[in-house]
Amino acid sequence: MEKFTGDKDEHLLDIRQLKKHFPIKGAMFRKTREWVQAVDGISLFIDKGETLGLVGESGCGKSTIGKCVLNLFEPNEGKIFFSGKDIFKLKPTEKKNYRKKVQTIFQDPYSSLNPRMTAGEIVIEPLRVHSIYSTSGGKDYVQDLFKKVGLSPEQMLLYPHEFSGGQRQRIGIARALALHPQLIVCDEPVSALDVSIQAQVINLLDDLKDEFNLSYLFIAHDLSVIEHISDKIAVMYLGKIVEIAKDTELYSNPQHPYTKALLSAVPIPDPKQKKRRVILQGEVPSPISPPSGCKFHPRCPEAKDLCSQLDPEMRLTASNHYVACFNAS
Repeated sequence: MEKFTGDKDEHLLDIRQLKKHFPIKGAMFRKTREWVQAVDGISLFIDKGETLGLVGESGCGKSTIGKCVLNLFEPNEGKIFFSGKDIFKLKPTEKKNYRKKVQTIFQDPYSSLNPRMTAGEIVIEPLRVHSIYSTSGGKDYVQDLFKKVGLSPEQMLLYPHEFSGGQRQRIGIARALALHPQLIVCDEPVSALDVSIQAQVINLLDDLKDEFNLSYLFIAHDLSVIEHISDKIAVMYLGKIVEIAKDTELYSNPQHPYTKALLSAVPIPDPKQKKRRVILQGEVPSPISPPSGCKFHPRCPEAKDLCSQLDPEMRLTASNHYVACFNAS
C-alpha cells in the first residue's frame, strides 16, 4: 500500500495504514474484553483541489476516519500527514493552526447549531475562537459569507429554529468556510435533507470548491450523491477499503463484488432501462469479530477457498484503479 500513497509531501492529506479499534469493557473491574475494529488498516490520499468520496454501509468506519482526520480520535496504529506533517505529533500551537485549515460539515444541520445563538453569531464564533474577528471588518465578512452560501445578510439575526433544514446546512457550510480552510470533512452533509434540497447543497459545495480552492473528504452512503461531487471514490466495507478509482471509471467498470452490488442497487430514472440486480446474502459481520481472510467473503458471490484464508492487498488493475480482490482483472 505504500506504493499507492506515494510521498507524504506530494499530497495535501495522506492517510497511511490507519487503525482505530474501540475497547469494549466488562462490568467487573472495567477490563477490556473485546475490541470493535472500526478502521482496520486503510490508506488514502487527497490532493489539493480534489474531492475524495468515501462510500459504504452504515457502521463500516467512514465517520471514524473523518474524526481521525479532524484529530478528534487518536488511532491505535498508522499515521495521517497534512501538508507533510504528522497531525498526531503537532505541538499545541500547531494543532490550533491545523484546526483552522481543516474544518467539518456535520450530518444533522439542526443539532450541530447552537439554538441559543443567532445564525450570524454561529458563523462568527470560529473567528472569535481563533482571535481573528474584528467588529468593524468581521460583520461585513460574515455578511459576504451568507451571500456566498445562498442566504441573505438579514437572516444573520435569526435563530436556527427559524430556518429550514437546507438553510441550516448552509449556515453550517458558512461556518466551515469562515476560517479559509484547505480541507473540509463533509460527514454525510445531505443525508438528512430532502432529495430536492440535496441537489442544491451538492451544487453549492461544488461551486465553493472552485471558488475557494478547497479539497473535500466527502463521506456518504449514497452512490448517486457521491457520483456528482467526487473526483475519485473509495469504497469501504467493514473497516477496510476494497476499491479506489476515478469517479467515471468506478461507475463504468466496477471490479470488486461489493462495489458491483452497491451500484446495482442505484435506481435508474428510465423505467424502460433494465439492469441486473446483485442481491447479497446474509448480514454484515460484526466488527468485533470480523471473518478471517477477506472480510467480504461470507457474502461474496465470487468467493473462492483462498478468500477465506488470505486478506487480499490493494493492487493496481489493468483498468487503472485499485482493488482488494483476488478475482479482479
